[in-house]
Amino acid sequence: MRSHNKIIIIGLIGLLASGVPARADGQVGKPLPNLTDFALANHLPALPGRVVLVDFWATWCTPCRASFPAYNALQREFGERGLTIIGVSVDQDEDKYERFVQKLAPVFTTVCDSTQGFVTAVHPTAMPTCYVIDRHGVVQAMHSGFYGNTTVRELREEITKLLEEKP
Repeated sequence: MRSHNKIIIIGLIGLLASGVPARADGQVGKPLPNLTDFALANHLPALPGRVVLVDFWATWCTPCRASFPAYNALQREFGERGLTIIGVSVDQDEDKYERFVQKLAPVFTTVCDSTQGFVTAVHPTAMPTCYVIDRHGVVQAMHSGFYGNTTVRELREEITKLLEEKP
């Protein structure tokens, strides 16, 4: 083995041993950071073995508001088959978050990332941005923005495909 390769391997082993987490951007083909590792306001459902849609949203975001009825419909349609939708508010004001959620009454789980830890770890590209995650925790699709029926059609296809895969 070349000495250059040995140095790289030794460096990687040292980094892993140090406990420094690898960058965990929300990228297709990579796992999303574990939601339970962050101080999110609200209860999280059990996720192992589930197909998960994680949506980043904000109370000030008009497309985010438009996405809630669509996510309600998807949760109702696919929930019993294994889909869990989690809406992650990036609002730092938890009172605004609470009022927004009370007004829109989602049937899916919502949490508030008021400390900005989870959103910082994932780095969504816009508000809203959603990630479709397979039963193994790997991001299979990412949607930046919400474009009504077009987004819903794409999500429905992706979710159906993942739910049809054997756990």
